[in-house]
Amino acid sequence: MSKFNLYMVRHGQTYFNIYNKLQGWSNSPLTEKGIQNAVDTGEKLKNTKFAAAYCSDTTRAEQTAQTILDKNDASDIDAPITSMFFREEFYGYFEGNDMSQAWYLAGAPHGLPTFRDIVEKYSIGKAKDYLKEADPFHQAENNQEYWTRLDQGFDLIKQNSDIKDGDNVLLISHGNTLLSIVERYGKGQFDVTERPANGSLTKLTVDGDDIQVVSFNQQS
Repeated sequence: MSKFNLYMVRHGQTYFNIYNKLQGWSNSPLTEKGIQNAVDTGEKLKNTKFAAAYCSDTTRAEQTAQTILDKNDASDIDAPITSMFFREEFYGYFEGNDMSQAWYLAGAPHGLPTFRDIVEKYSIGKAKDYLKEADPFHQAENNQEYWTRLDQGFDLIKQNSDIKDGDNVLLISHGNTLLSIVERYGKGQFDVTERPANGSLTKLTVDGDDIQVVSFNQQS
């Protein structure tokens, strides 16, 4: 199994981002600014050679990934490999709801009325558990369900025999997912109470089960 560099990018801005709605598995198109986010990130990465590219199978991630790849002069990748394993957390009943209201309904019964409050006292994982608990259908992903799915995504990349030691891999994903990964592998070095900007870049090294966060850039 190879040790490789993982370049994780949050998709460009969407209309649900503007409206402060939980997006999860729902699809909301990129805004003009969101398309520009992807173009700008593509410009920054155009000379970085990628051995492989992956993204969640949501349209916002796919469009962001394709825009970045279209601008890349160093790689020979026509399109990203898409997978539901890389999707954002599934918010169940709260899909499309106002973000602040949803986290209030999840955390307030525990005396923690905001996402930041939950994360500062416990963790993003606990926020996921609280949201599933508050979901009247209990269909939102809790922390264990979320990581069972996302770990399959990491395995998908690790099993790619085309990736060699020292290679770079591109992954387009989502805000809460980036925070969850940084919380899990960042060894407490980074602030995970606020979502990274659309188009922002986070770098990790992956060596089997040893995953390390090299940099977490919350600005685009």
